[in-house]
Amino acid sequence: MLPWGKGMRIVSLLPSATEILFALGLGDQVVGVSHECDYPPEAKGKPVVVRCVFDPSGMTPGEIDATVRSLVTAGRPIYRLERAVLEEVRPDLVVTQALCEVCAISESVVYREIGALRPPPRLLSLHPHSLEEVLRDILRVGEATSTLPQAARLVEALRRRIHRVVEAARGVPVRPRVVCLEWLDPLMVGGHWVPEMVSLAGGEDVLGRADHPSFTVTWEQVVEARPEVLLLMPCGYTAPEAARQARLLARLPGWTSLPAVQRGRVFACDGHNIFSRPGPRLVEGLETLAALLHPHRFPSPPRPEQAIPLLTPEAV
Repeated sequence: MLPWGKGMRIVSLLPSATEILFALGLGDQVVGVSHECDYPPEAKGKPVVVRCVFDPSGMTPGEIDATVRSLVTAGRPIYRLERAVLEEVRPDLVVTQALCEVCAISESVVYREIGALRPPPRLLSLHPHSLEEVLRDILRVGEATSTLPQAARLVEALRRRIHRVVEAARGVPVRPRVVCLEWLDPLMVGGHWVPEMVSLAGGEDVLGRADHPSFTVTWEQVVEARPEVLLLMPCGYTAPEAARQARLLARLPGWTSLPAVQRGRVFACDGHNIFSRPGPRLVEGLETLAALLHPHRFPSPPRPEQAIPLLTPEAV
């Protein structure tokens, strides 16, 4: 265990880390967060030490994607650290990530900026690619913050919930063909832990690749995959926001021929909270998936904020 104890000043540069820190009872020691850290609600009152270089509010998914691609092509950062705020909060520990430079500030930028602080804080970088690695990262945060017993209890509770889903889905007679869309313009399928979660919940993700990043697909590929369940879980968007975006798909050729549309099994999901962020609430996402794929085995339907059924093209 690292020699840090009570009174540690912690900065979290990504929402999932903030969620983990609060779940471990460290909310009072979090002295800085990113502009996207909105859970639990208390996190929104913390000083913001990292921001996006552009304002995505009011932009369409296509406009956001074009802006991000333009910045990446030009070699310009998507996020910036607020040096003055960082110097003011004087962190002992900074939690960052090495998973996705689009989703959060680049690890290399963090190392460069943090290294200039005096004294330099410790850095903990998270980079989970699977559900198991998310659980391991919770333990790593616990070790780094002298809260390993709390982290172990949290992980054990999450494992019990995962086990209940796996056991209930075991031996399902039919594993439906599933497509999970993480972005709608352009179309991108969910990666990393999402295909794994589909499999644990008793489905078959026919386009996504477990332990691999999300990637762009064509609409023709979606149609050819003939999904029996279509899940719209755009990163950063809630279920109602995803439902509004679904209009982009309902106008495309072949929409009505999809088995998922014909069977009324198209759902707008809360990608923002329970699918995109590699934290404890991914287990809530797993439970939501199980209820959508096999409602006869998981009789409690998802709450409206978790998933919204989009029964027909007219409904979206």
